[in-house]
Amino acid sequence: MDSKKLDIARNRKGFIAALDQSGGSTPKALRLYGIDEDKYSSEDEMFKLVHEMRTRIIKAPSFNKDHILGAILFEQTIDREIDGMKTADYLWNKLEILPFVKVDQGLADLDNGVQLMKEMTKLDSLLERAKERGIFGTKMRSVIKEFDCVGIKEVVKQQFDYAKKIIAKGFVPIIEPEVDIHAEYKGEIEKILLNELKENIEKLAKDDFIMLKLTLPEEDNLYLPLYDYENVLRIVALSGGYSREESNERLGRNHRVVASFSRALTEGAKASMTDEEFNKHMEESINSIYKLSLIHI
Repeated sequence: MDSKKLDIARNRKGFIAALDQSGGSTPKALRLYGIDEDKYSSEDEMFKLVHEMRTRIIKAPSFNKDHILGAILFEQTIDREIDGMKTADYLWNKLEILPFVKVDQGLADLDNGVQLMKEMTKLDSLLERAKERGIFGTKMRSVIKEFDCVGIKEVVKQQFDYAKKIIAKGFVPIIEPEVDIHAEYKGEIEKILLNELKENIEKLAKDDFIMLKLTLPEEDNLYLPLYDYENVLRIVALSGGYSREESNERLGRNHRVVASFSRALTEGAKASMTDEEFNKHMEESINSIYKLSLIHI
C-alpha cells in the first residue's frame, strides 16, 4: 500500500466527494440537476449525461486537494475520461485526490429489518479493472431500516467479510452500513451498530485498514471511540437524505467526522447554469462542507 496515499487518507484535511450514483439513482441525480428523463432515450445516453455532470463538478476550481481528500466513483465512471485522462488518473495525477470506486451491486430485499448487499458476483473482475485504473479504495453500502439485532449483526458481518477480500487485493474499503434517517429507534439502532463494528474491527489484522461511512448519529460523537483502533483510517458521514443545511449542522457537532456527501454536495446545481454560476455554486457548497469537516479535527 502506497504510504503517501495512506497518509492522505488518515491525515489530510478535507472531505470525500460521493459521485457514485448508480443506474438506479442516476435518473434522480440528473432530474435534480435539471435533466429530465425525456432528454435521453437509452442507458448509454443517461450515463454519458451523468458523466458530463460529474466532469463539470470535478473540473470546478474549488474541487481541489485543499478541500477534498477523495472522490467515490461509479463503476462506469472509472472507464470514462476527463480531458483525455481516465477519471481516476485525472483525480490522482492532476488533482492529488484519492479515487474510490463503488463495488456493491445494489441492495437485497428487506429482511430482519435490513437490506443486505446483493451477492457481488463481479467483485473480482471489478477489482482487477480498479487496480489497472489506479483506484485507491472501494465503497459498499447496506441499509438498516429497523431495530433488529439479528439484522444489524448480519449487515456488519457481510460488510467485513467483503472488506477482507478487498483488503487482500490491496485496496482500502469504505464500509457503509447506513442507518435510515427515518428509522424508528434510530438512536438505539446506532448503539447496537457501534458494538457490532467494534467486534468486527477487533478481528482485523494489524495492517488491515478500513474507512467507515456512517449516518450522522442521534448521540453526538457516538462513533468517536472507533478511532481507538489503528485499523480505522477515517470516519466519514453520509448525508442520508438530510438537506445540506441539516447535514452540515449535524456534521459540525461530531468530532473527527468528515463529510462524504452526494446529494448535499450537488444540491442546487443546475445544468442550465453558466460555468461562472456553476463554479460559484460549487465553491459555496464545497466551502460550507469543508469548514464543518474541520471544526473538531
